[in-house]
Amino acid sequence: MQRPQPTMTERILNEDDFIVSKTDLKGRIIYGNKMFIKLSGYSEKELLNKPHSILRHPDMPKIIFKFLWQRIQNGEEIFAYVKNLCKDGAYYWVLANVTVTFDKNGNPRDYHSVRRKPSQKALEVIKPLYEKLLSEERGGGMEASERLLNKILEEKGVGYDEFILSLQ
Repeated sequence: MQRPQPTMTERILNEDDFIVSKTDLKGRIIYGNKMFIKLSGYSEKELLNKPHSILRHPDMPKIIFKFLWQRIQNGEEIFAYVKNLCKDGAYYWVLANVTVTFDKNGNPRDYHSVRRKPSQKALEVIKPLYEKLLSEERGGGMEASERLLNKILEEKGVGYDEFILSLQ
């Protein structure tokens, strides 16, 4: 499936919108609620069994997804601000909460993501931060982006979770 060409069209969630999706342990979509399907612009059939990264906007720094995957593969939840790409090239911002669903034996079964509208205050901080991270990434790879993010967090005297949650 060819990736859409990003446009400048932004879709904005309502305060009471909740986007829900589930993926298998490899990140392939196994469930999406009606809001997820509608906002993405894809049909349910087009989304199921596709990698969730089908929605990854090129403006997203890879380091954010590295953190996300590290956390959920360790069985931990994570919150992250994400800019997603729709089928028609439009985009939308979300505050995502990703958790692991465990089976009765305590083994990871799938990943569950609930996304909602981020605050304007958060986006005023996240947009320029992601631009800086992406610039570092383009010049020095994901390692450079990670160093910059860690430096920023250290300067603020907070961890990743505290920083992200303080913005909302």
